[in-house]
Amino acid sequence: MTTLKSKLQEDLNAAIRERDELRSATLRLTLTAITKEEVAGKEKRELSDDEVLQVITKEAKKRREAADAFAQGGRPESAEREKAEGALLAEYLPKQLSDEELKQIVVQAVEEARAAGAEGPRAMGQVMKIVNPKVAGLAEGGRVAALVKQQLAGA
Repeated sequence: MTTLKSKLQEDLNAAIRERDELRSATLRLTLTAITKEEVAGKEKRELSDDEVLQVITKEAKKRREAADAFAQGGRPESAEREKAEGALLAEYLPKQLSDEELKQIVVQAVEEARAAGAEGPRAMGQVMKIVNPKVAGLAEGGRVAALVKQQLAGA
């Protein structure tokens, strides 16, 4: 078992012992998503820590989107629960880049793309190819894309 998956399992057991309903329910759902990913495809396989991180990231994103949907639908108690679950999952994810750190990476990538001859909004794809490997798992895709568009339009 991968180290991250075993940590999730240990934390689930501790949450069950402590009767922490929110933590245990969230970790159960996350472990189920990991297991589902392991058995997807033609044969069962063990996920690496990176793949487990991707599953946790996906689950955290679902929680954020659900919280927004509940808030817009006039169900604040459900929105708060989803936000709490998302915050709990965020503990297992690497620290996100600050806006300033992300901006530095994007500005550098835009300069690299311009040096390679890419100009204007059409350079978006080339800039994203440069930025994505550097920020994988450290910044949300939508945040990165918005900043890239802003940098390409602003200069």
